[in-house]
Amino acid sequence: MSNMVRRAFVTVLGGTAIWPIAVLAQKADGVRRVGVIMGFAENDEVWQAYLATFRQALQELGWTDGRNIRFDYRFSGESEERMRRMAEEIVRLAPDVILASTNSVVSATLNATRSIPVVFTWVSDPVRSGFVTNLPHPGGKITGFHNFEPAIGGKWLGYLNQIAPGLRRVAVVHVPEIAPNVAFLRVVEAAAPQMGIAVSAAEIRNAADIERVLSDFGQQAAASSSHRAR
Repeated sequence: MSNMVRRAFVTVLGGTAIWPIAVLAQKADGVRRVGVIMGFAENDEVWQAYLATFRQALQELGWTDGRNIRFDYRFSGESEERMRRMAEEIVRLAPDVILASTNSVVSATLNATRSIPVVFTWVSDPVRSGFVTNLPHPGGKITGFHNFEPAIGGKWLGYLNQIAPGLRRVAVVHVPEIAPNVAFLRVVEAAAPQMGIAVSAAEIRNAADIERVLSDFGQQAAASSSHRAR
């Protein structure tokens, strides 16, 4: 990931994400418990680096792992069932705050609790997803930051069109149950006619689906090229 994204992660999770812990610090001294639920594999080097940065930022603010703070980690990968189960496990541990990443993990976490403060990251369109009331005033016991506005979908298509001026077909790989994914798709579909591009909605729910939809899209492109050649 870029240095800019890394700095944003440090700034937000080292600052904004601290507010529930800062409030708890006003209580009697003791070890605070942080539940961490990541929608990635445990061996994901990028996210392990981010978590290390998160712990370092907390330490700089006076929160040292093993002294006055404790972390309980869960890594769900892509499994929705694991997300649900791990969210329930973390809630049963009764942490003081939960750090959750990705829309699916945040959804599972909010289904498991509305009383434990939640800080989210790597989330798109938290308002339409139903996580917060609005960005300036999220409401409830949840805060965090989101990565993309759906409008950027049109920019993505524009960049592709600049890179490949002859572009005529695009597949939008998305998870239909995730509201921001669908929002990106709708923006791309709206922008595509102006560029003379046809859009295919490629629905996925796991890694195997990604290989399948890309293979199908490639075969369709090959068949279309063969037809034009005749």
